[in-house]
Amino acid sequence: MNLKKCIAQIPYFASIFVLLLFWLPATAGEQEDVQATINGQCQAFLEDDVTRAFTYASPSIRSMFGTPQNFGEMVRRGYPMVWKPAGMTFLEQKETPQGRTQDVQIFDASGTAHYLRYFVTQTLNGWKISGVQLLDIADISV
Repeated sequence: MNLKKCIAQIPYFASIFVLLLFWLPATAGEQEDVQATINGQCQAFLEDDVTRAFTYASPSIRSMFGTPQNFGEMVRRGYPMVWKPAGMTFLEQKETPQGRTQDVQIFDASGTAHYLRYFVTQTLNGWKISGVQLLDIADISV
């Protein structure tokens, strides 16, 4: 390829590069924001701050439980590994027909690993948790 053709191609490649620069950080930023939402709620539970933990729940979840105390009681009884996690590792995050999901490995106080799928929704106030599903190890992608 001669120099004139190479120079003519620069605007094309430059525009692709600029598009990639704008696209990649947004995607990475969304992944980090989703993980920060889940981490923030778990940290609030660790600190026994159900009011703050409730702020990470989606409007539909807040409507379903009504008060932070009702929500906290449900998590304490139904998801003790989330109530007092000993450790957490973020696994796969993806878009599904049900919305964005984030798979998480959570260790309880006895060191047992549990696998959960968080469903999140984007609101005007950022990402919010709209549901959690306990998973079997066979449901996890590696």
